[in-house]
Amino acid sequence: MALQLGFAKVFFAIFFLASLATAHNAKTFNVRNYGAVADGRKDNRKAFLKAWRDACNQKGISRVYIPGGVYVLGTVEFLGPCKGPITFLMTGTVRAPAGPLSTDEWITFRYVNKLIVKGGGTLDGQGASAWPYNECDKNSNCRSLPISMRFEFVTNSRIKYIRSINSKNGHLSFFACKNVNVTNIELSAPGDSPNTDGIKIGSSRDIRISSSRISTGDDCIAILSGSTNIDISYVYCGPGHGISVGSLGKFPNEDDVKGLVVRHSTFNGTDNGLRIKTWESPWRSTASNFTFEDIFMEKVRNPIIVDQAYCPHPPCNQQTASHVQIKDVTYRNIWGTSSSQIAVSIDCSKQFPCKNIVMKDINLAHLGREGPLKSHCSYVDGHFYGRQNPPSCF
Repeated sequence: MALQLGFAKVFFAIFFLASLATAHNAKTFNVRNYGAVADGRKDNRKAFLKAWRDACNQKGISRVYIPGGVYVLGTVEFLGPCKGPITFLMTGTVRAPAGPLSTDEWITFRYVNKLIVKGGGTLDGQGASAWPYNECDKNSNCRSLPISMRFEFVTNSRIKYIRSINSKNGHLSFFACKNVNVTNIELSAPGDSPNTDGIKIGSSRDIRISSSRISTGDDCIAILSGSTNIDISYVYCGPGHGISVGSLGKFPNEDDVKGLVVRHSTFNGTDNGLRIKTWESPWRSTASNFTFEDIFMEKVRNPIIVDQAYCPHPPCNQQTASHVQIKDVTYRNIWGTSSSQIAVSIDCSKQFPCKNIVMKDINLAHLGREGPLKSHCSYVDGHFYGRQNPPSCF
């Protein structure tokens, strides 16, 4: 894993030359030709939008090019549909204005097919200037700070070889997207930064995330309602809150989450490892067909956790058990160390108990002094095979 991520860092340095070699047929729209100035002060919103509009209206392959330098960029929406495949080639640093901004968006791509975002450049959210205004870690009904880069209704696309640092809120989000590959990206914010999720996925299908490093103050990856066929592999997560399904069941008419694979990944010093979380509410949905396999945990507080009484800001006015049905979930070949005594916690709904939970070859060691590792379960139907440390609780 470390070798692969090290290779990704080296590749950042030479990626622009490779981009030129493989996209020689693309017509380039350089933002500097539209008046963009890399002085770290001027808002380049107008120049970026003009370059995008011309590239988007170009028949054939086009490319918006952001050369080296630091470009301040206000809130922008890059809208499609475009007349051909389009690349956002970012070799410089794109920096958000300081402060919280007046919207929950910074950079948004919407209604675009065959989009590529790449180039080895950096998104700098200037999060430290906005985090003091964040109230969402204390109040669920807060006003959200902007996510650094949103993809909405984006299809058949690739995001690769970019960095995002110090996002004001989350780094990347995908909503209503289909067939998107995310590879060799680095997302980072301090472990105590509020709500800086790495990647959020909702109402999307066929999303693949691989060979990436995510270090945040919240979930490394959050899979939200309506997500289908999500594949995550060779991801390094830490610090952060792990990879989470949910939270689910907070709102009526949420779509099901089905088809998730997390494999060949590492969690280091995270609050959670593999987590499924649902609210106690009457809103029904299903979370099913998940596989977590070949996962290494290093000093993780809750390596495996299912929490169907999720309540981040008590009191939550729980009047009923969770109505989210969790079923067909497999944990296979999970090993490493837990920083807490309870390494496996599966607390399911009394009204909709978890079904067909399979644990195979779980081998975790305890770093603390409380005694041997334990597991805790409630309302679980399942099976276990192979080595089980801690001993299975169902």
